[in-house]
Order: sequence, then structure tokens, then C-alpha cells
Amino acid sequence: MKQKKPQNSVTVNRKAHYDYRLGDELTVGMNLSGPEVRLIRDHHVQLKGSFVTIRNNELWLNNLTLGADTVRNIKLLATKKQIANLSKERVLGSTIVPVKLLGGERYIKLVIAVGKGKKKYDKRETIKKRDIERGRYT
Repeated sequence: MKQKKPQNSVTVNRKAHYDYRLGDELTVGMNLSGPEVRLIRDHHVQLKGSFVTIRNNELWLNNLTLGADTVRNIKLLATKKQIANLSKERVLGSTIVPVKLLGGERYIKLVIAVGKGKKKYDKRETIKKRDIERGRYT
């Protein structure tokens, strides 16, 4: 009997946790070509600066950096119900942010989350909490 391998994280968007208060996460597929898959599996990918938009009832990942400064827009695969829920959140003022890219198994998946932008004082509070956990302020 085959055992499932844990999903290996290819890349994580650490800036998303700093800039946004993240809510529900959703794992979606990606519509990729062969060379794009190879670049992602070889860890030549960056999520920093990328964002998700909804166009014509489809999810699109914009500004994904692949390889040497190649910026791509990639269609994401989600159900109509999931896209409808995300568009409702979008109307309420939330942003759809890519959090991490998973590529340990056969398929490459993207984890996206609904987030609200943080203000400057919220970001300072995040830094302070992180420093307290590291033991800098005792």
C-alpha cells in the first residue's frame, strides 16, 4: 500500500504574514507548462510581490517570478463555489494573497489566503511579539 508523502513546501511568502492579517486558507491547482514546472521543482521561484486577482470568474496569480527575473501571470484552478466565496470576501475589502507553493507530490499546488492589510502600528506590534518570543525583551 502506498503511503502519502507530506507536501514539501517549495517556497513561502514570508512577507504576506508581515503585511496582512491572514484568514482562511485555500489550496488551489495551477495551470502550468513544462518549463514552468521544472523551474518550480528546481526552486527557481519567488512569491514575493505576487498577488491573486479574479478576472472573468477565474483566479489569476500575477507577478510570479520564475527563473531569472521572468514574471508570469498564471491561471489558478478552483471551483466556482470557491471563486464565488473569494469574490465575496474581495468585495468586503479583503485581499487574496499567495502564502506558499507546494510541490512535493505529483501536482504543484498554491496555498492562498484571504487577508486584511495591516497598518504601520500593527506591523510594529508584530515585530515586538516576534522579538519577545525570541527572548530579546525579557
